[in-house]
Amino acid sequence: MLSALCAPAASARPRLRGYNPLLTRLRRASLATQAANSSPLVIGIRREDKNRWERRVALTPAHVKDLIAETGAQVIVQPSNTRIFNNASFVAAGAIINEDLSHADAILGIKEVPIDKLIPSKTYVIFSHTHKGQKYNMPSLQAILDKGIRLIDYELMVNQEGKRQVLFGKHAGYAGMIDGLHGLGQRLLALGYNSPFIHMGQAHVYPNLECVHTKLRHVADIIEDQGLPDAFAPMLFTFTGSGNVTQGARSIFDDLPHDNVTVDELPFIAKDRYNDRYRRRLLALQVGAQDYVERIDGGPYSREEYREHPERYRSVFATKIAPYTSMLVNGIYWESKYPRLMTTKDLAHIQRQRELKTRMLAIADISCDIGGSLEFMSHASTIDSPFFYVDAVNGLEHKDIEKPGVQINSIDNLPTELPFEASKHFGDSLYPYAKALALGDFKHPVLSRAIICQDGALAKQHRHLEENLADASGLRVANTRRKRVLLAGSGMVSQPLVDYLASSRDTDITIASNDLSEAKRIAYQFPNTVAAHLDVSDSAALDQLIKDSDVVVSLVPAHLHPRLADAAIRRGKHMVTASYISPEMQKLDQAARDAQVSIISEIGLDPGIDHCSAMKIIDEAKERGAKVRSFISWCGGLAAPENSNNQIGYKFSWSPRGVLTAGLNAAQFKANGQMHRIPEGKLFENRFGSVPLYPGFAFEGLANRDSLQYADPYGLDLDAMDTMFRGTLRYSGYSEIMDCLLRLGLLSLDPKSHVSAASATEFLRHAIGMTKSAGDLKHFIAHRLAIPASDPLLDRLLLALEEFGMLSTDASPITAPTSLDAMSKILQNSLKLQAGERDLVCLFHEFGTENLDGSYDVRTSSLVAYGDAESGETAMARTVGIPAAIATRLLLEDAVTTRGVIRPTTKEIYEPLLKRLEGKGLVFAEHTKSGVHNSLQRRMKWV
Repeated sequence: MLSALCAPAASARPRLRGYNPLLTRLRRASLATQAANSSPLVIGIRREDKNRWERRVALTPAHVKDLIAETGAQVIVQPSNTRIFNNASFVAAGAIINEDLSHADAILGIKEVPIDKLIPSKTYVIFSHTHKGQKYNMPSLQAILDKGIRLIDYELMVNQEGKRQVLFGKHAGYAGMIDGLHGLGQRLLALGYNSPFIHMGQAHVYPNLECVHTKLRHVADIIEDQGLPDAFAPMLFTFTGSGNVTQGARSIFDDLPHDNVTVDELPFIAKDRYNDRYRRRLLALQVGAQDYVERIDGGPYSREEYREHPERYRSVFATKIAPYTSMLVNGIYWESKYPRLMTTKDLAHIQRQRELKTRMLAIADISCDIGGSLEFMSHASTIDSPFFYVDAVNGLEHKDIEKPGVQINSIDNLPTELPFEASKHFGDSLYPYAKALALGDFKHPVLSRAIICQDGALAKQHRHLEENLADASGLRVANTRRKRVLLAGSGMVSQPLVDYLASSRDTDITIASNDLSEAKRIAYQFPNTVAAHLDVSDSAALDQLIKDSDVVVSLVPAHLHPRLADAAIRRGKHMVTASYISPEMQKLDQAARDAQVSIISEIGLDPGIDHCSAMKIIDEAKERGAKVRSFISWCGGLAAPENSNNQIGYKFSWSPRGVLTAGLNAAQFKANGQMHRIPEGKLFENRFGSVPLYPGFAFEGLANRDSLQYADPYGLDLDAMDTMFRGTLRYSGYSEIMDCLLRLGLLSLDPKSHVSAASATEFLRHAIGMTKSAGDLKHFIAHRLAIPASDPLLDRLLLALEEFGMLSTDASPITAPTSLDAMSKILQNSLKLQAGERDLVCLFHEFGTENLDGSYDVRTSSLVAYGDAESGETAMARTVGIPAAIATRLLLEDAVTTRGVIRPTTKEIYEPLLKRLEGKGLVFAEHTKSGVHNSLQRRMKWV
């Protein structure tokens, strides 16, 4: 018997991971015995655990009672304190309440089952979300195969015509419409208008649909008695789609007093908008594709042609229907081949028109098609946080109900808000097949069509999933627990970071800042994001914030990073920061290794993606046997040329204090075989007057800290190199002015330079030691700087001080611990980017490589990025925030195995990071030329 079972299979099909032929055949025999046995199967009903709102159940107590009576089956129900039907009701129906479902033959559920809770050799009937090859659920499908489970999927329960037999029907439409009316009432109130809709609650607050209809009748009476807000009449509700979703929405809406209208009537209704009738009745518009698309060439609409050649059509919804619509209820099925109902540009056009400010107030996107028919619908909302707002004019997405934007409701599990009716309807449709299941009739046509796999093998019609399983074989088993990120700091680069992280629906973000209002301003714009107060000196509060997170991102001032890192290490939490690794941070390396913690540092722009792009080129050179003889790196965050309209050609797109303190650092580098050292405070004096990267940019530069320290992390042999240099770009003229400020004492970090001045002018005079009797400011400064009063530099300096607001009569007081901190405050106000202005980031690497044949190549890798003047998002914020966010995501994905205080210089970090940056439009341009004469190494003046 065993020899027969162990004989090789005739098929040459590759085995799936975990496949055991003996075990598989024994399981097949077991399942076959179950089917042949005349006694009914034991049915298990599992407790839903995907989220706390999932209160539905596959069979209600009434269904269970009938199932036991008609089949004699035993039913085991897992206990639940949140299920819509309590445990006692199932006991009364004849079921057994037991945590252990291992005695059940077939187990019914709703949502996916966590892998660790799958019981081998059972039959599971669930929504598995695997039959389309969904990548995120391939580990689950593989586990189901490995455990010899028979998987039956509700979505595949279809009749001979292919029509689904088991589904939640119209309940998504019911709940979506109820929530939409609730949100509209809240929105109108926030805009300053009471309305009958304010009395509507969210769907989950009603015990059943009967209560909903009772409330709707009450709201209808108020509409007819008190009317609608005059400013918003006529109120047109536009419905798209004609399936179950839209039918469900209409059955809710139709309880309210309304008139059905057509698209052709809309212009006439608008002209007659002051008609008193519209104050006491709503308008309903049901539209199909024939109403909102047109042929591009102007020909007649054809339903068949539109389905086969949608590229011949365009949407006119934004011009033909949206300008009249108060609330859009979207229930259409959409694929990428079809034109979008509305683009973000369409929405912005409507929102810019003052006369349409009472239109497109809200959207109930029941279809919840992310980035689909509505381009600006960026994510699913949740029952806890059902609404967000899109201000397309300013490119903002936020959660502040009082701010501009269309309200969007896009909950993706709407039926669970109505668990009683949803479960009853679902159970009614499932019952005939549950009965067949209880009797072991797996050959029932509806059940057999729905089998995805059994006996450790995929069903014939699903064998194409083997490719998906193979592609996912290297994936780690997905962890369904929500991921948690603590962002410490809410500065100028935080918004793109939060935007990137919030785009993943599995991540909760806490923005902790000493400026709670700023943290809230950012948090309100994103889903699953909250604000908290941060006091780094409060160890207990800091420890609690870190304890509740998976990864900490530190954007606080650099000197505070070690305190956060120490707390993160003690709690075993990974951390990300964009700042340089200080000696204090480096001291934590061994502790982080011992705690199996990764502290990814220097992961912004410079340092950050400069490391990534450099290591890519260096590793490629090594792989072909070449030796790196020269490495030159320039990077700068500047105002765009057209906005560099001040004496230093600079505006702040990141921390002013960081910019000013960087100018005080010492520096050392190697150039053409010579070592160069610049003492502290001498960078401006030893500037590079011309940096010839691009003819169109008048760049000068400053040496950036200790360039030599990067030879070892980059794996370079410094002794064998001619040049090793890292520098900071500025526009010509910057260093002269900054050197003057330094020499005048305005950039002092001496605590004795503590500032408490009535104005910037008073601070200036005090800092330079000028008394009231000292006479003319120009001559006094000339004397302090030891330059002639006729020197053009002096005129430029005075103009700069005027631009900084330091020569004005403004009496705004200034208090700061040092002169440099006072200057930071002054420059942050006077040299910030204004509305409509943009910044520029330029990163340029040059590598001199000696090849195996003795030839010499000069390879460059460069990135030039501009900020978005319309949205106000800076290039600096993007190139610092997004890399830090990607590093955070890699840690959340367990994709980083290196522990300790590390830089992004290993392939496991820089390769995926550069690839994901490309997806955000940050792409490095790479070029190669032959001959050392083409290099900056030869063209720059180094002394």
